[in-house]
Amino acid sequence: MQSTGAFFAAARLAGATPPPANVLSRSIGLQGIGMLLEGLFGSVVGTTASVENIGLLGLTHIGSRRVVQISTAFMIFFSIFGKFGAFFASIPLPIFGAIYCILLGIVAATGITFIQFANNNSMRNIYILGVSLFLGISIPQYFVSYSTVNGGGPTRTGAGWFNDILNTIFSSPPTVAMIVGTLLDNTLEARHTVADRGLPWWKPFQDKKGDVRTEEFYSLPLRFHEFIPTRFH
Repeated sequence: MQSTGAFFAAARLAGATPPPANVLSRSIGLQGIGMLLEGLFGSVVGTTASVENIGLLGLTHIGSRRVVQISTAFMIFFSIFGKFGAFFASIPLPIFGAIYCILLGIVAATGITFIQFANNNSMRNIYILGVSLFLGISIPQYFVSYSTVNGGGPTRTGAGWFNDILNTIFSSPPTVAMIVGTLLDNTLEARHTVADRGLPWWKPFQDKKGDVRTEEFYSLPLRFHEFIPTRFH
């Protein structure tokens, strides 16, 4: 879910068209292959799209793939030669914190701007937005406060793993807001309010041939398309 949202944010900040369905599937698939390779090489955790770098993209207005390729080369270099990596690791944490406040704030604001394609005068949309934001703040606060006082989350069954899953999910404000918003948007008069939901604006971009600029923005680099079946382009 984070990667999908990151792809849309990156496209918006880079001035590209919204990624069509085939591009999203391709991106998630390649990310899965990356995680498979990480597991083979002994990585403890998997990876996801870098939200911080997307914020940096919006801050610098540089959306060139060449920048990402050069940055990748630097990361490989610093991981091999520890002395150079130690120099960057010595940067004080408050500086990183200040940078994260700006970059993550840009990405969060980018997500909010997508509301402009829906009808903001619709009481239905106002209801969904308000309830999602309020429950996204209040429910996680309850779970966090309960855990602080009682040493564990409100969910307490005989299965510890199940408790951990639910307590973690409902302690995350973005996750709760997303669940509530998605549920309400797809159940509350969903068939009769297509225009209010902004779906007509999104529809042309769902197909890879829906916009003439899609091929320019999302073609694979370095002639990789020659080695991938056409249906996955």
